Formats: sequence, structure tokens, C-alpha cells
Amino acid sequence: MKTCNELLGRTLQLTDMMVELADLGDGARIDVGCGVLYGLLRDAAYKIRKVAGQEKEDHISRGLWPEETKALKGKAARVFLEAVKKT
Repeated sequence: MKTCNELLGRTLQLTDMMVELADLGDGARIDVGCGVLYGLLRDAAYKIRKVAGQEKEDHISRGLWPEETKALKGKAARVFLEAVKKT
């Protein structure tokens, strides 16, 4: 897989983690300031996810996104590809 696609996939994974953290933080917050912080985190995640998703679609339409997993080997590659498929 090209490095640009790998980094794009990792960016999409990061946005998933950002949303999860915002949800957890919002549920555990004790004041308004924390609510603002986690709201900002969630908003940033959605904005980044939108741009990264558009870029992924562009790569797919140009034939730059791999359709098979033959190029990647090992457990880390499988985990990565499963995460990318969820997006």
C-alpha cells in the first residue's frame, strides 16, 4: 500500500478515536468547560473525517486505493485494513 493511503487510513482511525474520546469525556465531565473541550474535539474529528473521506474517495476513483490485501502482510496489516473498511 502506498504510504499516502496508509497515512490516510490512519487519519480515519484517529478520527474514530477522537470521537470515542469526546463521547467518554462528555459523559464524565463535571463542568461546562469540559463540555466545550469535548465538543470541540468531536467537531474537529467530524471535519477531519469528512476531508479524509473525500480524499479516500478521490484515491479510489483514480485507482490509487488497493482493492486486495496481497501487498500487506502480517497481523498489523489485517488490523489496519479492517479499520479502514469500517469507514
